[in-house]
Amino acid sequence: MSNEIPFRVGLGYDVHRLVSGRKLVLGGVEIPSELGLEGHSDADVLSHALSDAILGAAGLPDIGHFFPNTDASIEGIDSQVILKRCAEEVAALGWVIGNLDAMLVAEAPKISPYLDEMKRRLSETLGLPQGAIGIKATTHEKLGDIGRGLGMSAQAVCLLYRQGS
Repeated sequence: MSNEIPFRVGLGYDVHRLVSGRKLVLGGVEIPSELGLEGHSDADVLSHALSDAILGAAGLPDIGHFFPNTDASIEGIDSQVILKRCAEEVAALGWVIGNLDAMLVAEAPKISPYLDEMKRRLSETLGLPQGAIGIKATTHEKLGDIGRGLGMSAQAVCLLYRQGS
């Protein structure tokens, strides 16, 4: 009998600067905005935080290990591809995603009208019921660079359980 605990929790965090000339993609959903997030991929902070939470729960390295920003062949990659690959990595080790919960932090644009669409998109990407995905949005109360509208961040947690547990 294994002494391994049949469940694990992981934490993910990501932050990106807002710039002109980029699309704003959050949770796989394009949101109308004059500014988008800067990054090697589509810079989807929500999907990146979720990816790192999934990987971390399984004790794996972060998304930069699997998708390095020095790899020109993946420049502009859709973060849903990253998220799906992270889920596949943990599944290959016998883990199942139980649920995900995340917090987006941004001053603008207003995120709440897009939360249901984000949950639908993430549900499709991960093959999870929408009820297993929590997403909330808040502001940074005008404090710091995020509060001044210069960027966005996201935090996420993931619960994994052993297949068959």
